[in-house]
This record gives sequence, structure tokens and C-alpha cells, in this order.
Amino acid sequence: MVEGMSLLDSSGRSASADGESVPGSSPSPSRSTWVRALSTAALAPLLTGFLVTAALLTAVLAIATTSHFATATVFATAGPLWLAAYQVPLDIGGQPLGVLPLVPTIAVVVGVARTARSGAQRLGLTTWDRVPVLIGVIAGAHALAGGVLALVTADEHITVDPLSAVFVPALVATLAATVGLAKPCGLTTEIARYLDPIAIRGLRAGALGIAGLLAAGGLVVTLATGLSVPTIGTLFDEVAPGVGSGVGLLLLSLVYVPNAVVLGLGFVTGPGVELGAVGVGPFTFTGGGVPPFPLLGALPAEHAPWWPVLLVLPAAVGALVGWTLRTCHDDPRTRLRIVGVAGATVGFAAVVAGFLAGGRLASGPFDPVGIPLGFVSIAAFLWIAVPGALVAWFAAPAPNPRPPPRSQPSPRPTRPTRTARSTRTRPTKTTRTRPTARKATRPSPMSTTKWTSTKKKPKTASKAKKPKKTTKTSRTRRTRTAKQKRPN
Repeated sequence: MVEGMSLLDSSGRSASADGESVPGSSPSPSRSTWVRALSTAALAPLLTGFLVTAALLTAVLAIATTSHFATATVFATAGPLWLAAYQVPLDIGGQPLGVLPLVPTIAVVVGVARTARSGAQRLGLTTWDRVPVLIGVIAGAHALAGGVLALVTADEHITVDPLSAVFVPALVATLAATVGLAKPCGLTTEIARYLDPIAIRGLRAGALGIAGLLAAGGLVVTLATGLSVPTIGTLFDEVAPGVGSGVGLLLLSLVYVPNAVVLGLGFVTGPGVELGAVGVGPFTFTGGGVPPFPLLGALPAEHAPWWPVLLVLPAAVGALVGWTLRTCHDDPRTRLRIVGVAGATVGFAAVVAGFLAGGRLASGPFDPVGIPLGFVSIAAFLWIAVPGALVAWFAAPAPNPRPPPRSQPSPRPTRPTRTARSTRTRPTKTTRTRPTARKATRPSPMSTTKWTSTKKKPKTASKAKKPKKTTKTSRTRRTRTAKQKRPN
């Protein structure tokens, strides 16, 4: 018996170890499939990003008015630009450049996430046990590519810190791959098991809140740009007089639009925007010179008294968050907790966005560029928490009042079940028989006992003949006759 069990165990282990398909389960991918999938997931984002960067740079140099096109120059410049897409700080002519555009970074994150997801589908990964292998390969490839580009493309004009070139792309790739694999591989489900439902609802409301604040910042940037169209046109004429140079400057301005939106978030929440010594906010204004860049042309030259009216926008966002949470729970205190989680999420997201959107800009009067992270975080939390709490508390629908009790009829006796019927002893039903009238028979003269009727006279019976009453004389006469007949 023991030998039979050991044979069964050994056969089961060998089947799973050899990669044979078990009935009812999908076959495991072969080694060649793993190699192809990992190679594609690791190299596709690198090659695509580098080629797209080189193509855009080539197009800009080709249409520029005063430029000298050279293939070596394009590839030498594409390397640092590829690193800048991963938010790796650059040194240009000995001056730091940390204010890097967010559009290439968003494109990189989306590309890595989609590549990782397609690799997981090719390998049939539906659980989280083998996913770290895929993420590790993607991160390692990005770290290696960043280090190589930092060493190869370094010259006297553009330099990159090798450590930053290794770790920052690897970190960005790891986060992007994790985001892409979280849902198909069940990571979100596993995390949701350990989180309170209140926290999950607050995180979703926080995502709505940060999206609303970014939309408010974008609205402010659009309004400021529309009011500064003449100034922006003058900057284009001065900095990029030709058509090709103007197109290049326009593309450079477009990739910095998300950065401007984050700066608008800092303005609309109250703390304002900082550009070196220049500060612009709804209540404060410190003027000064700014770099000749079209997006910076939207900065006003003086303070306007109507700017505090723009604070209605973040208040409306907070009220919107509270409105979405007014029916999330019956207990108002629980709703306040969810609003608090949403406010904390928005405050943290504002810090991350401000950190990515700002940075060093040379070492002159315009350094640094960004928003005051601490004050913006607190302001964003308050703009979500205070209006959201008020709306979630007071805008909740009133509970339905209970209807008055109606006079109900007396309950009917419940009929016994079949089991009860079978166990209940039924009383025997007595059947009444209608008695028939009997004729009274005259007793024999030899009887010495008095005749009595053994049956009661029925009520419905017909009248029977009554026996004749025996008198005393007749009894004595019968007695005498009986004595005479006795033998001596």
C-alpha cells in the first residue's frame, strides 16, 4: 500500500515538473516562448522610444531654418532626450535642467504598461507568482540601456549622472509594468482583500478629486493663455523667426503642457506658482523677468483683483466629491471618513505631480520652477475635505419614514402540517342510530319478577303500546295459583 502511494506521488510530481499538460489546466509555455516574450517585453519599449525620439529630432532639424543636419548629431542628441523622457536630470553646458516635459514620460509609462500586459498574455500569466520575473527583466533592460546611453552620449555639452541614468529609468519601468500587470494578474484583487472598503471608496473618490483639480488648473492655464495671446505671439517672433524654428518651439511648448497644468493647480488651490524670485498666486504677486518661452508668456505682468474668484473651482471640485459620496453609506460619520481618505489621496497626488512637474532650471534667477509642495498638499486636502464633508453630511437623502401601523385582523389559526396531521389523534366520531320502536311483550304468568323496560323510550319513535298495569289482586291471584300447583 505504501509503495503504491509513493508511485502515485512520484508520477504526479514528474508530470508537473516536466511541463506536461494536465487535464483541465492550460499547458505551460515552453522555454522558447518565455525567451521570446521576455525579449519582446524588454526591448520593445527601448527601441520604440529611442526611434521615436530620433525621428522627432530629425524632423525638427530638417525643417529648422538655421540648422546643420548630421546623423551622428541626431543619435548623439537622441540619447539624452530619451533619458529626459524617463525624468533623468540633464546638465547642459554645466547648468542643471530638471524641469523635464511630462508628455514623453506619460507616453513611456503607457508603452511599457501595454508591452508588459501583452507579454503576460503571451505567457499565460494570470497569477502573481511569476510576474516578478517579467517585471525584473523589463526593469533590468531599462537600467542597462540608461547606463550605456549615459556613458556613450556624454560630451562637453550634455552630461548625465550615471547613477541617475541607471536607477531612474529602472524605477519608471518597474512602476509602469506593475500598473500594466496589476489588473490582469490579480494584484488589485489581492490588495483589495487587505483594504477596508471605506479606504477603497475613498481612493476612488480621491482619484476623482485630483482629476477635478487638474481640470481646474487646465482651465486656469487656458484662460491665462487666451488673455496673453499677443505676448505669446511676440515671443514666437523673437525666439523662432522662421517656420521650421517656430514648429520646433511649438512642439517643445506642447510637451510641457502637463507641467503647466500642474502649475495651474498650484495657482487655483491658493499657494501659487514659483519661478525663481517670481511668485504668482490669487492673493500674492511678486513680479520679475521670465525666460522667453511661449508657455511662460501666460504669466501676468501684474495682480488682478478678481483672481480670488477662481477659488470657486476647487470648492466646486470638493463639493462634487461630497455629492458622489452622499449615498455611499447610511452612517454620516462613515461618510466623513471616506471624504477624509479622499482628501488625503488628493494631497499626496498633488505632491507627486508637483515634484514631477517642477525642478531645476539652470542656476540663475529662474531656479527653481514649481509649486510649494507642502502648502499645495495641505490646500488640496482642505479643498476636498471641507466642502466634501459638508455636502456628504447635509445632502444625503432623508431616510424614508416608517408608515403608521395599520389595524390588522386577528390572525387566523395556522393549519397543521402534514406531519402534525398524521401524529394528531383524531377523536372517534360516534354515529347516532335511530332506534326502532319495539312492541312491549307481556310477561308470562309464571314470571315472579316485575317487568321493566330495558330501553328508554326514544323521542322520535312511534307510539308503542303500553303494557297493562298489573294490579294487586291479579298478583295475589297468580301467587295462589302457583302454590296450588306446587307438588307437596
